[in-house]
Amino acid sequence: MAVVATTPSAEYLLVELALPGRPAARVGVLLFDPATDWLRVKFREDLEELAEPEDAEVLAELEGDFALKIAEMGGRRFLEYLEDSLSNVIRISARRETEARSLPWALGQLFNEHILGQVREPARVIPFVTHLPVYSLRAAASRFGEDMEAEAEDQVEAPADLRVAEDMYVVHVVGRSMEPRIPDGALAVFRHQPAGSRQGKAVLVWRRGASEGGGEFTIKIYRSRKRVTEDGWQHEEIVLEPENPEFAPVVLDASADYQVLGEFIRVL
Repeated sequence: MAVVATTPSAEYLLVELALPGRPAARVGVLLFDPATDWLRVKFREDLEELAEPEDAEVLAELEGDFALKIAEMGGRRFLEYLEDSLSNVIRISARRETEARSLPWALGQLFNEHILGQVREPARVIPFVTHLPVYSLRAAASRFGEDMEAEAEDQVEAPADLRVAEDMYVVHVVGRSMEPRIPDGALAVFRHQPAGSRQGKAVLVWRRGASEGGGEFTIKIYRSRKRVTEDGWQHEEIVLEPENPEFAPVVLDASADYQVLGEFIRVL
């Protein structure tokens, strides 16, 4: 499971439902980031008010069906498929550009504006009170792995029920290895200095790899096996387990060069 930075530019499309004998109605938004192939959709939840019961049952599965096809085909290919193959009943608009420094937040804003007809003004930013910083992977590794200063790329509004702390930060997750706990495309909150043992907790880990950037980042469940030595406890093996059974665990031996950057707190 990788983590990617936010982008200042994206494309969105509006989804419209045009059932026979009923007026056409906007029902959803697609948001696409060409730079990362990130594509997400958000539909109305009251589709039963727009269709007959048998049609509403089919429409209720549409958002989940789109998500599965995006995972299978990738964002760009699925969007091109929609543009080429949708019927007269379900239509999509032409692509429009939008500023989207936080993609999930932008999707919600577009949905509120174009589907619900509501525009929400951005909240006043008070770091570690109303908002949390969003870091790129390299910045998170520097700031939280090596205790170096690093600038946040963005600020994201914290939910009202989260007790915000100064050692919390946010990363934008891409990948399915921790689903369903951490969905692909989620904004995830981490705490740099969790209390107690890491055993059984979901953590963000950097480990030295062969990539051009000099390292590899993953989110997994931390398991360790230790033995007693003359110098105290020593790790024999660390296993980073995915939550999704489709993915294999990552095994780190005692000589592995790795750094735990934080404990997963919640998805925004």
